[in-house]
Amino acid sequence: MWRDLGAIGRDKDSGGYRRLAWTPADADCRAWFRAQAETRGLAYEVDRNGNQWAWLGDPAAGDAVVTGSHLDSVPDGGAFDGPLGVVSSFAALDELRARGVRPSRPLAIVNFGDEEGARFGLACVGSRLTAGQLGLDKAHALRDAEGISLAQAMERAGYDPEAIGPDPERLARIGAFVELHVEQGRALADTDDAVGIASAIWPHGRWRFDFHGEANHAGTTRIEDRRDPMLTYANTVLAARKKARLAGALATFGKVSVEPNGVNAIPSLVRGWLDSRAADQGTLDLVVAEIEKAAVERGERDGIDVRITRESFTPVIEFEHALRDELGRILGKDGGTAVPVLGTGAGHDAGILSGAVPTAMLFVRNPTGVSHSPAETASEDDCLAGVTALADVLEGLACR
Repeated sequence: MWRDLGAIGRDKDSGGYRRLAWTPADADCRAWFRAQAETRGLAYEVDRNGNQWAWLGDPAAGDAVVTGSHLDSVPDGGAFDGPLGVVSSFAALDELRARGVRPSRPLAIVNFGDEEGARFGLACVGSRLTAGQLGLDKAHALRDAEGISLAQAMERAGYDPEAIGPDPERLARIGAFVELHVEQGRALADTDDAVGIASAIWPHGRWRFDFHGEANHAGTTRIEDRRDPMLTYANTVLAARKKARLAGALATFGKVSVEPNGVNAIPSLVRGWLDSRAADQGTLDLVVAEIEKAAVERGERDGIDVRITRESFTPVIEFEHALRDELGRILGKDGGTAVPVLGTGAGHDAGILSGAVPTAMLFVRNPTGVSHSPAETASEDDCLAGVTALADVLEGLACR
């Protein structure tokens, strides 16, 4: 499975993956998922929001145990973020069958669409739509860098954009959702533990900073006559790093666009996107407020109009304690050592669904902590340990 999936959407120059939502690479990943489901005799379906499902047992019976993750990537992303969870889900089902156990509850594997938000700028679109956290109008208004709307992209890929929206009936069938994911960080790297359990997802959001200046000639405009938004943007980037470091938070300007984007032209507009996260809401609010203040104050000095828009936000998400504790009991059986419980700054579909169904997460050790990069990795032994852990959890939840 890993070998077959690994060839899809990989850039030969960077070595990273470019599996953006509703592109040919995404379609190939979706075809792979369907083939895996049908090879195992699972009932395959696509929901109204384009998420793929593979069912063992009757979906209408309710109280289903669901696992899975996503197959799309960030630009030049790594091989493990998302796909490890999907591949491990199919492998865990194979393990359950090899053990000869029979689920007493319906069991499903899911591939949520457009989790990374790399194309349309909003993460977890598939799960947000399903959970009713993304309205139809806003969803249809999402556009990529080429001006193609989400609706147009879905339609071109063969899906009905008019059908998207909340899916409470589907969510009501789910008794528990457990997502396995490669660790995005290195909390497990210096331990003897290949697998950890998630405790919570930090509050996080994305803010767009628009710095409006005045376009002019780079070779003839005196320094004192310039209204250069690049200077204000650069100062804001440095301020973000400083404010986050002092508060023990995270703040990153990872995307920028420039107009008119000429080598010999002073920009008229610099637009940058801030991603900020912290362990608690108060810290996050403080850091973002200080970054915004630094941007506005520097803009006043530079003669730049600064406009700030919050594009998305997710509050702190505590995974259901009862389900989390149940995972701990299952994986710590026979008096074994307690499984580490970790917080994470990364968002996930499990976090989006947590407001509607009990959710939990397993992390597989990442020796370097690198993620969203071709250097992202996990050892084969640790991946297999993750499969075994997921199979144990599914057996404990669905086969009791």
